[in-house]
Amino acid sequence: MIWATLGGVTIGLALLIRHLIHWWPGLKPLQAAPLDHAGRLLPFLAAWCYGVLAILTVGGLIGWVADTTLWITNWLGDAALVWGVGGQAGQVTRGPSYLPLTATGGAIVLLLTVALVAAIKKSARGADLKAGAWCGICLGTSAGIAGFAAVPLAQAANWAGGALYGVIA
Repeated sequence: MIWATLGGVTIGLALLIRHLIHWWPGLKPLQAAPLDHAGRLLPFLAAWCYGVLAILTVGGLIGWVADTTLWITNWLGDAALVWGVGGQAGQVTRGPSYLPLTATGGAIVLLLTVALVAAIKKSARGADLKAGAWCGICLGTSAGIAGFAAVPLAQAANWAGGALYGVIA
């Protein structure tokens, strides 16, 4: 598993900020129809959750794609910090504070991958789904996000996998 660097987390936050700015309808429209506008955030949020789970996978093709995406993002973000603003790059993850997926949790991630790929190809919100997954991959192993979201998401995937495969198998 690859850990997020300061540059990777910065790009993840930049993706989140960009999406929120594009989504923001304004205060009056948001007050008039909050559920309609909040519903436009759901594809990004769902894909973000998938991205967090994808980066928690230990191996296989999904884990390799997530790790490679994070590695490239780390490199690009670190380069932007060093050459763009004269800052310093570095690892921001303090240690393995994530919960690994069980075998059935990994099976849920595989099923979610199929659903995400189909949704990206079929939905008009494909760009939101791609950005959400990328953002989740970038932020999934950061120290603050891993404790806040990755652990409950991994627990939910492990529980759902155990429940689904306990009934079917």
